[in-house]
Amino acid sequence: MNKPLLLSLAAAALLSTNLNAESMYERIQAMELQMKQMQAEIQTLKSHSSETVAVEDDEEEVEADDTEEEISADEADSEDDEDEEEEDSIEEQLAEIQENLTDLNKGTNGNHLKFGVDYRFAIENMHYKMADGSTAKNNAFMTNRFWLNMDWAATENLSFHGQLAYNKAFGARSGANNPTNSSYETFDWTANENAFDDTLRVRSVYFLYKNDTFFDTDIPWTFSVGRRPSTNGHLVNLRDDDHAASPMGHTINVEFDGLSSKFSLEDVVGVNGMYVKLCAGRGMSNAAPKFTSTPYTDVNNLHGANTNIDLLGLIFVPYDDGQYSIGSQYYYASNLIDSNNPANQLAGFKTVGGMHSFTANFVANGIGDEINDYLDDTIFFVSGAMSITDPNSNERMLYGAVDANGVATQTGESKTGYSAWVGMQMPSFMTEDGRWGVEYNYGSQYWRSMTYAEDTNIGSKLAARGNAYEVYFTEYLIDDILSLQLRYTYIDYDYTGSNGFFGDTTGASMSMDDAVAAGMGSQVVDKAQDIRFYLRYKY
Repeated sequence: MNKPLLLSLAAAALLSTNLNAESMYERIQAMELQMKQMQAEIQTLKSHSSETVAVEDDEEEVEADDTEEEISADEADSEDDEDEEEEDSIEEQLAEIQENLTDLNKGTNGNHLKFGVDYRFAIENMHYKMADGSTAKNNAFMTNRFWLNMDWAATENLSFHGQLAYNKAFGARSGANNPTNSSYETFDWTANENAFDDTLRVRSVYFLYKNDTFFDTDIPWTFSVGRRPSTNGHLVNLRDDDHAASPMGHTINVEFDGLSSKFSLEDVVGVNGMYVKLCAGRGMSNAAPKFTSTPYTDVNNLHGANTNIDLLGLIFVPYDDGQYSIGSQYYYASNLIDSNNPANQLAGFKTVGGMHSFTANFVANGIGDEINDYLDDTIFFVSGAMSITDPNSNERMLYGAVDANGVATQTGESKTGYSAWVGMQMPSFMTEDGRWGVEYNYGSQYWRSMTYAEDTNIGSKLAARGNAYEVYFTEYLIDDILSLQLRYTYIDYDYTGSNGFFGDTTGASMSMDDAVAAGMGSQVVDKAQDIRFYLRYKY
């Protein structure tokens, strides 16, 4: 009897199910699906085994009646032995499958929430050269970063996803209790990306609903609401060795609360991978504390009115065939802020205006058509972006009160910035699964991204008004569980304010010479570099 393919591969499959899955949660989901398939296979085998025995018994009776004198007793005994051996073989394989199913049930924790861990130890050597020629450094800045992942699919269409995060420098940092220096480290956009304290915070928590039809149309769609997975987005995830989050990392890389809904248009228009995704979020809520006379009502800041910071975005992918893809993203952020007094962060914020942001990119996941194995496994991308400020009539966004010649500037002027980013990731020369990559990006004088949560401790390289260079090597030591990475990042700033906010204080853009002339040379970084090594455990 021919054995079903699932039966012959059962033991190995249970232990190595979908090793290329993007997360442990997806592996477990795949294993549970295979478990159901195997359970159905068991029933089929048992049914087939019973039918085979019954048919063979009937055939033996007919043959015994028709050819009783022609078959010897020895031949009948031999056939009985063969039947018994075949039945024993089937029973043994069934028992083996049942045993593996029991182990699988234990491994997937029954029907409970699935947990995964991601721990990373990093040590960094960081050096800064200020505009006046002075320097600052930290030769061995060490951090512990821990993510606790939680996932569960309640039904075929509805799932829950969450992540708790801890990020802390080794030891207690001097100056950490100085509010002027540390108050921004718990800012909501970057709370889990800063190495601050030993608090376990919510990095993301949301539910995801998906369906193959939208009302009466054959349009697959999703809907999600909660604290969004909005850091380590498309393209920036490559060097971070993570599955890409929703946004395009060139222009947005911050934590925020919001919702999104994705609609697949591939079958409707007949274009590979086409989809559109609507996103909305709130980055700051203007609400009074609970224990006031009017809890949670709108309030005015002591130094000026602040209101809700809201973001509305659209992601459109017109083409994606798995190898070549084109992506685009637009968002508008309203009521953006700046510090009233950069020397005293407790002075509060002021609202300065809104900002438009545009991004478009091209990605080749494999270069050429089977030219060689190396190019087949090489990723190349190029991305361009533009930011346009929309200031309040009485505010300045990204420029100061006086120009380079000391002449007073006008309020309410819009400024446009540009950025270009190119990168390549290739297979390792040393191991089968390792990767190495190179990246370069450039930003103009009035370029502004919202990439404050980028995993670069010297400051977001993609926010740089100037030139940034990066090279990294990622190697896997034990399967895809334990890995290491060595990364070098160098940023050469042409203008100030790359990592500031959006107004005329922390975000104002001026040249290095102008900063020195204004007496700010010791406060402005001209060049920065970071050499980072990490060990990472994911399971």
